[in-house]
Amino acid sequence: MTSVDFGKTASDYATHRAGFPPALLDRLATFGIGTSGQRLVDLGTGTGTLARQFAARGATVTGLDPAAAMLEQARALDAAAGVSVDYRVGRAEETELPAAAFDAVTAGQCWHWFDRPTAAQEVARLLVPGGAVAIAHFDWLPLAGNVVAATEALILDHNPAWAMAGGDGTHPAWFADLAGAGFVDLESFSFDVSVSYSHADWRGRIRASAGVAASLTPDRVEAFDAAHAALLASQFPDDPLGVPHRVWALVGRKPD
Repeated sequence: MTSVDFGKTASDYATHRAGFPPALLDRLATFGIGTSGQRLVDLGTGTGTLARQFAARGATVTGLDPAAAMLEQARALDAAAGVSVDYRVGRAEETELPAAAFDAVTAGQCWHWFDRPTAAQEVARLLVPGGAVAIAHFDWLPLAGNVVAATEALILDHNPAWAMAGGDGTHPAWFADLAGAGFVDLESFSFDVSVSYSHADWRGRIRASAGVAASLTPDRVEAFDAAHAALLASQFPDDPLGVPHRVWALVGRKPD
C-alpha cells in the first residue's frame, strides 16, 4: 500500500471524523480504565478523540502521535473543550516515556499501524504492575447496498492499492499481540451504533481516511471527492445519512 501520512489529512480529520462515543468510555471505566486521577497514555492519539474524553473525566493524560499536524488540531480542540492533555510527538514502539509510570494505556483506531508485538512490549514497560491496556476501534460497516459499501468500491476505483475494505469491525488478532507481551485477563466487547453524517461530512470523513488524502496526491484526492459527491447525490440522496459503525475493544492487564 502507498505510504500513509495522516498529517496530510489533519484538518478534515479534526472536522469530519466522528470521535469514539461516550458509551465506550463508560464501558472501559468498568475495567478501571480512564477513571478520575488515573495516569493514562493514549497511543496514536491523532486529534485526541479518546485523550480529550479521558481528560474530561479527570484522568491525567499523555497523548502520543507521530504526526505533529494532528497534535496541533488536538490542542485546538482541547482548548475549545476546556481540557488539557500533554501531547508529544512520538512512536508507540518507542515512546521515550518512563517505565512503570502509568496506570492505563489506550490505543484508539491505530493498533494496525504499529509494529504490533513491539508496541505491546512497550505498553507493558509503561504500565505499573496491575495496570490495564485497551485497544479500541470505531469502524464503519460495509453492508450490502449501503453507502459504506459503495464508498469503499469508489475508493478502490481510485486507489486499488488500498487494502482495508470489507472489514467487519472486529480485530481478534490483537489477542495474540497482548498475550505475547504477557498480558492476562484478556476480554473483548463490541456494540453497534449509527452515526449521522451530512453529505459534506461524509465526504470529509472519507477524504480523511487512509485510502484517500492520507495516501493520494492532491489532484487525485480532488478527482475522488468529485466522484464521491456525484455518487452520494445520485444513489444516496438522503441527507443526513445514517452510517452503521461497530465499536470494538480489547482490554488486558499487566500481572501484579
